[in-house]
Amino acid sequence: MTGFPTPFLWGAATAPHQIEGNNVNSDWWVYEQRMPHLGLSGDAVDSYHRYEEDMRLLADAGLTAYRFGIEWARVEPLPGEFSRAELAHYRRMIDTAIGLGLTPVVTLHHFTSPRWFVEEGGWLGETALDRFAAYVARVAEILDGVEWICTINEPNMLALMVLMARAINPDAVPAFDTPTVQPGEGIVIPRPTLEVGQRLVDAHHAAREVLRTKTTAKIGWTVANLALWAKPENAQYLESERYAREDLYLEGARGDDFIGVQSYSTQEIDATGMVPAPPSPDNTLTGAAYRPDALGIAIRHAAEVTGIPVLVTENGIATADDEQRIAYTTGALQGLRDAVADGIDVRGYLHWSALDNFEWGHWEPTFGLIAVDREDFTRHPKPSLAWLGGIARSNGADLPERS
Repeated sequence: MTGFPTPFLWGAATAPHQIEGNNVNSDWWVYEQRMPHLGLSGDAVDSYHRYEEDMRLLADAGLTAYRFGIEWARVEPLPGEFSRAELAHYRRMIDTAIGLGLTPVVTLHHFTSPRWFVEEGGWLGETALDRFAAYVARVAEILDGVEWICTINEPNMLALMVLMARAINPDAVPAFDTPTVQPGEGIVIPRPTLEVGQRLVDAHHAAREVLRTKTTAKIGWTVANLALWAKPENAQYLESERYAREDLYLEGARGDDFIGVQSYSTQEIDATGMVPAPPSPDNTLTGAAYRPDALGIAIRHAAEVTGIPVLVTENGIATADDEQRIAYTTGALQGLRDAVADGIDVRGYLHWSALDNFEWGHWEPTFGLIAVDREDFTRHPKPSLAWLGGIARSNGADLPERS
């Protein structure tokens, strides 16, 4: 007995824009050039050409799953014009993963959209649902053998990124500073509007309907689980903030085959909204509080709201100290094990991230199990990769008990 179900997915996750490089038809390629506080993705870590090497490193370490994305801006560079070559590329990725013994967990939208989609009105435009459903229908043609499909990644964070459309459409709502790093004294991430949130729920449901007619895969989406909390004097603000920032999207997952839980830290709520994490030497490279217990909190809340099985699709820490990464992940997995012991149906754990990569405007936060030399793109596995692979090989039996 290990405390983990059998079978159980053990893997790592990535997103196409963050690792592939030269995603020139996407909205983010434009944002990076027009918003001065953002760095450039450029070649990223060239995983578009090196995906087999990346997957092999994961498989050789002992992991059994790889979550990766299909880039809409590559597949449909112009409205209604689908690239057969790009569809074939992503099919080769699926086949490579399966051939290496990695279960592919495929994400269809991970924050980036084609530039033309945003110019056409983006997620609030009249054509949005039809455009996204048409893209999903075409991609479904290459998904044979894929058992897990995530329609949209972190819609509650994507709803905030709608604000960034000002970089393309001058009449759109103002841009905010950054979705990733809390500079200086920290930032308060804006609360997404319910209008945008509901539109993304509708898009997810439209995609789910398409996929259920064209595939036999398990269908879900992933939510940024924030482990929100409030001091007693601010408890009255917690429910509305939680609904707008998280529960709207969790409720939108009811009827799915799974909910993707994505957890990194906790966040306090007061009368003004989110409270930045207070300065601490333990804070991560993004400015987030060091809270490995957040994963257990997030799993329990997501399961309670959705009533469906959980797949941990992201969990990790931005740190240059790999021993800290192992310590954080140990605590997170202990919380996951406790949740399973309490009867919560958890199907797998996918670490964020496989590679140090482009963190949405910033190169400094390093989440990866594998470091990458951005001059020659050589991969350098960290001790944490072998450690997590060992945990996977034992299906969690080698995970220590709480001290």
